[in-house]
Amino acid sequence: MTHPVWEGLAVRLEGRLVVVEPLTRAHADGLRTAAADPDVWRWMPVSADEPETFERWLEGALAAAEAGTEAPFAVLLRESGEPVGSTRFLTPRPEHRGLEIGWTWNARRTWGTGVNIEAKLLLLAHAFETLGCMRVEFKTDARNERSRRALEALPARFEGIFRKHMLVRGGELRDSAYYAITDDEWPAVRANLERRLAASSGAVQSRH
Repeated sequence: MTHPVWEGLAVRLEGRLVVVEPLTRAHADGLRTAAADPDVWRWMPVSADEPETFERWLEGALAAAEAGTEAPFAVLLRESGEPVGSTRFLTPRPEHRGLEIGWTWNARRTWGTGVNIEAKLLLLAHAFETLGCMRVEFKTDARNERSRRALEALPARFEGIFRKHMLVRGGELRDSAYYAITDDEWPAVRANLERRLAASSGAVQSRH
């Protein structure tokens, strides 16, 4: 059974470096290029660096959006409009004022530029300040140290390991590390993200 759509979940969010907007097929060409690096998908449940696997990823994301079970976004460079990554609101629970942010990936050349920091800031601000969430959670492969460091830098609080949580990539066993931010923690998280964004160069070269 699909979850009813959470009104206002999927909206366009604009920052200084990036725009986060609901994913559509119009983003496909740019995202296909951004996704064509196996390292981007190293710790994801699937690989989508090849045209065929990318198409399956895109169709799955659009189907989830249509069903209202997820809200996938494209992350665009604000200056050029170039798609450089994607992220999603997952497991929306409006009756409990909670959701998850996940399925996040970005082109390698954006790593360390502030793109992911600002995208997280935009999504978290929307979740807490517009949707009225009291909890936003994240999960990642327990072995993914890069992702875990990024979550701890938000900072999101580590809540434990779900052992044997998922079968990924055609049968590989995954333990998942869970993190979360609550509404009473959000003001400090927002201030930290704003400080980090101000300190970031944000220099990303467009391919247009």
